[in-house]
Amino acid sequence: MPAGVDSKIPLFEGWDSVATTSEEKISVWWARVPYNIAISCRAAGLVVLDLDAAHGELPPAQWARRGARHGRDVLRLLAHDLGEPDPVHTYRVWTPSGGEHRYFQAPHDVALRNTVGALGWHIDTRAQHGCIIAAGSALRVAGKRRLYRLAQPLLPVAPLPLWIVTALTPPRAADLPARTSGGVILPARRATAYAAAAVRGETTKVREARPGTRAHTLFVAAIKLGQIVGSRWLDERDAVDALLAAAAGHEGVNGWTYAESLHHIMNGIARGIREPREVLDIA
Repeated sequence: MPAGVDSKIPLFEGWDSVATTSEEKISVWWARVPYNIAISCRAAGLVVLDLDAAHGELPPAQWARRGARHGRDVLRLLAHDLGEPDPVHTYRVWTPSGGEHRYFQAPHDVALRNTVGALGWHIDTRAQHGCIIAAGSALRVAGKRRLYRLAQPLLPVAPLPLWIVTALTPPRAADLPARTSGGVILPARRATAYAAAAVRGETTKVREARPGTRAHTLFVAAIKLGQIVGSRWLDERDAVDALLAAAAGHEGVNGWTYAESLHHIMNGIARGIREPREVLDIA
């Protein structure tokens, strides 16, 4: 579908329903005017990671001390922390402003939404209800007309890595731990009194953690609950959900993201399971 000349804005209202692969319509639209090319991510089955340059903005401390200066650096570090490869082997486009678009096949079993900074600093996503400007289009930057350019080597669109799918999938309300009227987070399924007390204590520490201590606090809390999971007195899903809910209040504060919470939780839970704690049934 067309976007305005040198613009990111689709030409038509209700653009998502206008998107087409009809050669006839496309020929009519571009017959006389060199419109930019907009792609409906929903219609094309795409999730696109929009990785932006800093443009003079200082990155948050947790990324700055690791040398990150661009959204692509943050994505690489996120992947590294999870033991995953940098998701660079896919169709990519350089943007006129120094950014990068990485195209991926959308998962079939979950509808992902557009996000701003949910994965990390200067990483946005375009998915359902989102559009992306295609290679060959142009924008004016600092008075000069600059193109969206294909990155080399030219590769096919790869499936969206599972760790990114997981990080971008919001928990369903039905899966979240229950809250009491006082706001205490408890496992949704029955647990021993010891395990329930541990969940209350560790999630309280996570909720009250201050910037600069959050990663360590969340990791240690996940280890402690993981030890109880390893002893089979607490369900792993309950532990993960309780910690995610406790950490949710930190998202967007000083660059903290859902992906960062998930990373520390899963690493801590896994370590705790390997070192199970003996628990007595005191209920």
